[in-house]
Amino acid sequence: MQKQPKKIAVIGGGSWATANIKILTDNTTPKEIFWWMRNGEAVEHIHKFGHNPNYLSSVEIKVPAANISSDIKTIIMAADLILLNVPAAFLKEALKGITADDLKGKKIISAIKGIVPDENQIIGEFLQQHYRVPVSDILVISGPCHAEEVALEKLSYLTIASQDNELAAEFAGMFSNRYLKTIVSDDIYGTEWAAVLKNIYAVASGICHGVGYGDNFQAVLISNAIRELKDFLDAVHPIDRDIKESAYLGDLLVTAYSQFSRNRTFGNMIGKGYTVTSAQLEMNMVAEGYYAINCLYQVNKQYKVSMPICNAVYAILYQKKSPVAEMKNLAEKLS
Repeated sequence: MQKQPKKIAVIGGGSWATANIKILTDNTTPKEIFWWMRNGEAVEHIHKFGHNPNYLSSVEIKVPAANISSDIKTIIMAADLILLNVPAAFLKEALKGITADDLKGKKIISAIKGIVPDENQIIGEFLQQHYRVPVSDILVISGPCHAEEVALEKLSYLTIASQDNELAAEFAGMFSNRYLKTIVSDDIYGTEWAAVLKNIYAVASGICHGVGYGDNFQAVLISNAIRELKDFLDAVHPIDRDIKESAYLGDLLVTAYSQFSRNRTFGNMIGKGYTVTSAQLEMNMVAEGYYAINCLYQVNKQYKVSMPICNAVYAILYQKKSPVAEMKNLAEKLS
């Protein structure tokens, strides 16, 4: 008996959500795609013109108009798999009105690279505690991959992590296409925490560039960052993992160095003297690293891992310390 095509709902209206819509529609596996975005005007624009007016507007949207809505409950109820793609800071607001029963029996994929503020939890932990989603029903997507390069169909790689290897392989098969290759992992906690931390290190990289440090210093900074990241992952979820794999080191490198990295861009503006508010307003995009560092700082009070790079970013963003002075102090601690 032939299986029914899977029904996948993408939750979010930004650049990465738009990129994921493109990835899914360019994959030939039979499936039905649904899309929720908060902005009703953007939904109407897509209905009429087939493009997201606010993000990656060159991408042709091939999802049927009837399957795109600003009614999140309708979209979630229609799907078997829920692909979460909103910034972590806005996840609770996006899921307002959604209950644990609404998500019961569904597979939840997190493409969110951040921590839920107030809860200080990565997305998988948040889903387990607040929506009773079993860990076996959770998947995590990690990079290295920028939405802008997906739009340009430049060859990219994504890691799909789940404790259920069959589930990870099945979703990877629905996500891969001619320009997108997928890798399967069982390290859902490590890949998710790595995705959080790499944004913080990208902010640090941007700050260093903004205050005038060059490529030589950046190389030392990121060498130290991967060691710092490994120490934290080993403390939070100690399993056998290779930190040199692309879900860890690769994602860190592309986020720290790429012209498309919003976290590096945000950090660069801070280094040049922008306030947090002015940088956020000018970017008109969410830099997850800003919210993540505050949560990470609180979480690390429990684990007490030595994290001088993260501490410097926290001091600059939340204690309003001088970027120049903090980076000078940090330079003395790197090796």
